Amino acid sequence: MKSLPVADLDTLERYRVPVGARMSLLANIDARDNVGIPFPRAEAEASTALDLKEIRRLQEILYAQAGHALLVVLQGLDTSGKDGTIRKVFGRISPLGITAISFKKPIPEELAHDFLWRIDRAVPPIGMIAVFNRSHYEDVLVARVHNLVETDRIEARYRQINDFERRLVENRVTIIKFFLHISKKEQRKRLRARLADPTKRWKFDPNDISERKYWNEYISAYELALQRCNTVEAPWFIVPADRKWYRNAVVARIVRRTLEAMDLRYPVDTPGLNNIRI
Repeated sequence: MKSLPVADLDTLERYRVPVGARMSLLANIDARDNVGIPFPRAEAEASTALDLKEIRRLQEILYAQAGHALLVVLQGLDTSGKDGTIRKVFGRISPLGITAISFKKPIPEELAHDFLWRIDRAVPPIGMIAVFNRSHYEDVLVARVHNLVETDRIEARYRQINDFERRLVENRVTIIKFFLHISKKEQRKRLRARLADPTKRWKFDPNDISERKYWNEYISAYELALQRCNTVEAPWFIVPADRKWYRNAVVARIVRRTLEAMDLRYPVDTPGLNNIRI
């Protein structure tokens, strides 16, 4: 199935973090960037709808083939749209073939194990897609910003994350990681909107206000994580997220292209099926 030619893979390479690059998120990519899909919103959304239809088709083949799995990691500052991305991009996939996991503050049982223990338990089995709303990267982000563990332990975690992701890839789990890049101005707007709308106040957390004081520290921690834990096998993409429709379009296109690159095929028929009469 072909979609409208508004955002080809070559264009979306704009958002892939180069392996080994030293970069500044704020300097390199604007949160309102739209160069990857430089067309009117209506046309871009029409293309996204076709991408989502193709994702659903490919997910069915992934499930039927049972030869690969896909892990999608969503990271971003508060209000960047992790929940919205899950709803808009993955919400129509058959629930039989996808799981969405939100990683909150670790509970005592999880703290009694190494930081990857709870993550490893949520890795998708072959044939499935899993979407992580936050992930193992919190342990080199929040932990660094708030000095929750010693610096040498955080340094070791970058290596452990790379080893962990390499093991998954070697065992047929494809990984794509998205940093949803929102501006501080847009975050303030969305926090105010949550307070103003009674149907959205349940999403407001007073801690979001206090965490804004650490904005620069979080950006620095993300830049370091994206440099240290970015590989050809498990790439990071920086997705401009100030425009929700554009965020969804970029994520959907990259997910579609990733599934297409997996060379998915329906299983070969069992011998003798053509002779069965019912």
